[in-house]
Parts: sequence; structure tokens; C-alpha cells
Amino acid sequence: FLMKRKTHVKINRKEVMLAKLRKSCSCTPKKLKNFVMDFLPVLRWLPKYHCKEYIWGDVMSGLVIGIILVPQAIAYSLLAGLKPIYSLYTSFFANIIYFLMGTSRHVSVGIFSLISLMVGQVVDRELLLAGFDLNDDAPPALADSSLQNDSQTNTTAFNLTIAGMNAECGKECYAIGIATALTFVAGVYQVLMGIFRLGFVSMYLSESVLDGFATGASLTILTAQVKYLIGIKIPRSQGHGMLVITWINIFRNISQANLCDVITSAICIAVLVTAKELGDRYKHKLKFPLPTELVVIVVATLVSHYGKLNEVYASSVSGAIPTGFIPPKVPHFSLMLRVAVDALPLAIVSFVFTVSLSEMCAKKYAYTIRANQEMFAVGFCNIIPSFFHSFATSAALAKTLVKTSTGCQTQVSGVISAMVVLLVLLFLAPLFYSLQKCVLACIIIVSLRGALRKFRDVPARYHVNKVDTLVWVITMSASALISTEIGLLVGIVFSMLCIIVRTQRPRTALLGQIQDTSFYEDDLEYENLSSVPKVKIFRFEAPLYYANRNYFLKSLYRLTDLDPNLEAARRKKYEKKEKQRLKKGDHTTANGLGIGETTLQLVPKQIDFQALVVDCSSISFLDTTGVNTLKEILKDYKDLNISVLLACCNPSVIDSLKRGGYFGKDFANMQEMLFYSIHNAVQFAKDQK
Repeated sequence: FLMKRKTHVKINRKEVMLAKLRKSCSCTPKKLKNFVMDFLPVLRWLPKYHCKEYIWGDVMSGLVIGIILVPQAIAYSLLAGLKPIYSLYTSFFANIIYFLMGTSRHVSVGIFSLISLMVGQVVDRELLLAGFDLNDDAPPALADSSLQNDSQTNTTAFNLTIAGMNAECGKECYAIGIATALTFVAGVYQVLMGIFRLGFVSMYLSESVLDGFATGASLTILTAQVKYLIGIKIPRSQGHGMLVITWINIFRNISQANLCDVITSAICIAVLVTAKELGDRYKHKLKFPLPTELVVIVVATLVSHYGKLNEVYASSVSGAIPTGFIPPKVPHFSLMLRVAVDALPLAIVSFVFTVSLSEMCAKKYAYTIRANQEMFAVGFCNIIPSFFHSFATSAALAKTLVKTSTGCQTQVSGVISAMVVLLVLLFLAPLFYSLQKCVLACIIIVSLRGALRKFRDVPARYHVNKVDTLVWVITMSASALISTEIGLLVGIVFSMLCIIVRTQRPRTALLGQIQDTSFYEDDLEYENLSSVPKVKIFRFEAPLYYANRNYFLKSLYRLTDLDPNLEAARRKKYEKKEKQRLKKGDHTTANGLGIGETTLQLVPKQIDFQALVVDCSSISFLDTTGVNTLKEILKDYKDLNISVLLACCNPSVIDSLKRGGYFGKDFANMQEMLFYSIHNAVQFAKDQK
């Protein structure tokens, strides 16, 4: 039987598009109000804020995140190749802007290690191209250089003409110029993606790709911090293979290690790891996480200051951190052109991490977020702060988990965190002058514990899915050994290739009948299945399209043990020889056999089935090549008096077959060629016999 299809009213797409355009372009007071409130979600939720219910949790989580944020911001400035003050600016502005524009109540947006690393790689490359020395402790390039005021940039300044910047600009000035230009362009990309609703791009970053990218980047971050841990001065490696080159330089200069830095690093790592492990073990008993990083920084700064570790042991310290805010400055357009390509992966990674964490929190706490608005929020968290000497931001998993565990209720906690950072910016920043860089490196390395622990999950991951494990290994290796951007690209391309290969060589099977039922399953996978006499049932578990056409045919011929083209060729050859022999009147062959005996040798083998049922339940779509392939096997098997029956086709496959002329004119034979279940097709084949 054939089910009657519903008649769908054809939609005039042009009229629909014009109506949407008119609706979008119209401007009414109500629509303008909704637009403003959608663009600034704080206007919707803040008037409904339950102060008595929410304020304690928000203040508590805000203070804890602020306390964690200050040492991390100072530490991550090493990754970005910038001064600590810029990291503090970034943390302050990101929290304020996300409070106004974000839709997630729990996500912590600010400075993030992977993003800082990506920014730092671009900054280092451009500094190298501009002729600067990447050595952190390099002396001024010009002997007659003069120091700028601390409230400005606190760096050596001299006249340069670099990338169209003809101004008094030193290494630090040029570095933050590159970082702000990169951040601005990344933010513009994110806003454009939001306008054109390109959030679907994040779908191509699978969990395996993101985990592999994070782990590979973590290895790069760890490698970049080793020189601070042991206090050696080696050039900052740039370009592909940075990880390998850095380790070679480390081992070459290991004899120059600073004993003071080594001892300090060992103590700090031991304290931090122990505190983290105890915190993880007893987190259900603790109301809020231990502020270990802050304690370590305060104690280390005091020891370094009063022990004069910089003067006596030549231990590298953070140096002067100015207070207050530097006047805003428009990012240089000429520098934007230099970093436009680098900003694209930065924008995508920043957005993906933010949306992923936002969705995770929303699902856990039963509320909804707007992914498109999140893209706008993170975009403006990059665009606006770039005018205030800040660099790229993203949501950070570790701080988000801390935020949720300390009772965060709304985005108000972000404002509290920003106030803590502001306090440091205005008053406390100079106190960190004597803080050793090795202490900051220890904080960074210990913060990578989560990403580096992914190596322990490889056996379990391999057990669950071998292909995903291979994607993880390839992405991680490329991110670590080549570069983070190329690693991300390699991961995306390789994961998509895996999907293509899976559809090119899918599972195929001959089905047998489950005894005393109308169901059929794979003969090789299940026992006690009975074959249907004179009927072969073939299943193809993928869409049928141009890339897997040949595999479809080869699998069909192999499993049914019959290639209709070869069989037809054998029959024609046999008939031709028989005609020639009969014309000669010879009833025996050259080897002396009779006609009957000859027939046994020359006649093609007997075909053990008269009907072929193709289970189309796993074929999600057909392209033109797929339709032509089915038409081809229909014709080829018909020449051998074998009928081809299709079962379990979805509506889109049926429509493709109709448009391709598979059922003939006016679909006259459709009832005898198409069936809604395998059992119906088998019963029809038996009746036809």
C-alpha cells in the first residue's frame, strides 16, 4: 500500500524575505525599546533583582573571583608578552561590559590563558619583525633613551616608524598597540558574526577538537614558563615548532639556572598543588575556595622585597606597575591590517569557549541564554576595552566553576570582581614591584592542571570512540608542535575528513529474519537469524552520494556474491560461443566433452536469489549520483530477472527518486517498487515468485 502524502502549500520565498525585511526596517517606539533591552539585557533583569535573596551570594562570589583574578591577571601578562597593568585593565573592563550585555548569570568573562597565549604569539611575532629584542630583560635599544612618565607607559621610548606609526614608541608601546589592534579586529569579527548569525561556525569545533586544542596550547604555555621557573634568559622562540626550539634552548642554558628562582619555584608549586588537591578533596566542606594564589603572591612579594632577591641573587621581578588609568587611545588601523588574519581564530575560540560555558551553566541552573547576544557581548568585551589598552578576553572554565560554587546568582558578581580589580589598579598595584616572575609562572603552570589531566582520560576516550581519540591526538599534537592557530585549523579539517571518510566507507550488511517475527537484522552481528529463501536484503548505513557510490556497488556485489555486469557479460559470451558451435554443426567441444557436460562448465553459476531488497532506513538523502546508482542496479538486475525493491525510504529520498525518474512515468510501478517496511517487501517478493 502507498500512504497518501500531504499537500504542502508552496511558500513564496521572495515575499517572505521582503516581509521580514520590511519588519526589520520598520521603527516603532515599542520595537526600539525591545531592541535596546535585547542589546543591554541588564535593563530586563536588574529591575527584577531580588536583593535580599541574591546579594550575599553575588558579593561573596564576586570577592572570591576578584581575589583570584588579581594574581592570575598579573601572571597571564607573561603569556601575552605585556606588562601586568594591561592585564588588570582587561579584567576590569571585561567584567563591567559583560555585566551590561551578557545573558549568562554565572559565566566569568575576563583574562584567559589560551587567549593570552594566542595574543602573545602575535605580539612576539610583530615585535620580532619590527626589530625589537624579545628578551624580557633586554637593555634599551638606544643609549640616549629617556623614560616616560609612570602614568603613561613606563617604558623606554624613542622615535620609530613602524607599520605606519611615526611616533615616539618603544617596545612596550608597540606591543600593546599590536595587542589592542588584534583585540579590536577580533571583536569586530564577533559582532559581524552576530549580525549575520554565523554562530553555527562553532558547531564545527567538536569536543575532541576543543579538548585537543586546549591541551596542546597548555603544553605550549607550560613550555613558555619554564625559563621563568628556573631563572634562565633565553630568547622567546617564534614561529612553527616553538615548543621544540624552546626546550632545546632550555637544555642548552640549563647550567645558567638561577638557584634562588629554582628554590622559590619548587616551594610555590608544592604549596599551590597541595592547596589545590586539598581544596578539591574537601570542597564540599568549604564554603568558598582557598585564596592560595593571593597568599602565595603576598608572601613571595614580602620575602622578595625584604630579602632583596633581585639585588642579591639577580632574580627577575615584575617591576613597577603604575596606578590609575592611561588615557584611551584608538587602535592603529595600519596595525589592524597586519593582524587581520590572526584575529579570526582568536575570535572563534573566544566565542566558542564563552558560549559553551554559558550553555553549560544555563542547563545546570535551568535558565536560557541567547547565543547570538553572547556573541555581541564577547565582541564588545573586546572592542570597547581595546580603546583602553586591554587585550582579548573570553569566559574561563576554572573561574566559572569557582563562581558557581561560591553562590553566584547573577551578573552582579562581575561588578564586585571589577571593583576588587579597580582597588588594585588605583592603590595596590605598586606593591607588587618585588614579585618574582617565577612565582607568576608557578601560578600559570598550576592553573593548567585541568587541561594537562586530559592525558589521563585518553584510555577511556579511546574505549568510547577511537576516531574521536585520533582527532584529539592530532589536534593536540599540531597545536603543541606547530602552532595554536594551525593546530585548531588542522583539528577542524581532520575531524571533518573523519566524517567524510565515515560516510564514504560506512557499514554494510546482509540481513536475516529474526525467527517468528517481522523484523530483520545483521547476519554477522546476531545469532539465530534465518535467511529468506530466494531473497537478499542489503543494508547501507549512510547517505548515498557521489563520494560513496563505488563503495555501495562493491559492497552490494560482494555481499550478494553477484556482479550483474560480469554475469551479463558471461552470458553474452556463452551465447555467442554456442551460436558459433551450432553453426559449425559440432556437438562436442575441443576437449571432447558433450554439450551437456560443456554446459556445466561454461554456463554461469546459478543465481540463488530472485529479489533484492535494499533497506534504505539509514540512507538520509540521495544526490543525483545516488539516484542514478539505484536506477543502474535496477536495470542491471532486471536484465538477470532479479527484481529490486526499496524499503523504509524517508520522504526526502522518495522525492529524490521521483524527480530522478526511478519509478517511471506517472509513477505507475511505484507500488511494486517501494515498501514501507522490509517485511512488506519480502512478502511481496515471495508472492511474486
